Amino acid sequence: MIVPVRCFTCGKVIGDKYYEFKKRVEAGEDPVKVLDELGVERYCCRRTLLSHVELIDQVMEYKVY
Repeated sequence: MIVPVRCFTCGKVIGDKYYEFKKRVEAGEDPVKVLDELGVERYCCRRTLLSHVELIDQVMEYKVY
């Protein structure tokens, strides 16, 4: 839904790296290389960034009263 601020497993801050990661991967760079350059070394953090799907725009369509 919303970009995770911390890794769910180890608690390392990764939220500041997500948009840079997304921008570079969409530009055609290799995700493994981008994660290495951003300093994301732990496999749990890499998994969190690689598997994140932004659904917030779809959820915002529904109004809760």
